Amino acid sequence: MTTYVLLVNWTDQGIRNVTDSPKRFDAGRKALRDMGGDIKFMFMTMGEYDMVVVYEAPDDAIAARFTLMLGQAGNVRTKTLKAFPEQAYREIINSVR
Repeated sequence: MTTYVLLVNWTDQGIRNVTDSPKRFDAGRKALRDMGGDIKFMFMTMGEYDMVVVYEAPDDAIAARFTLMLGQAGNVRTKTLKAFPEQAYREIINSVR
């Protein structure tokens, strides 16, 4: 599985209905699980982003489908970062000549 970091901001619609956010998050978690992925961590944050989510998905296409599904609902805007675990990081760095 590939790991992704999702940076999330509420839209105007999302913040107007912020009390529904936990239900929307649970629905997103279920949708990702149905696609074969899993949310590993979620943090509500203060600063540039409202939430940070770390999740795993079988491939980039599933990750793209998941983030498009989130955006389509209109409550959040996202930025996705593909994350490399330490071992992959070391292999990548060691391959640089």
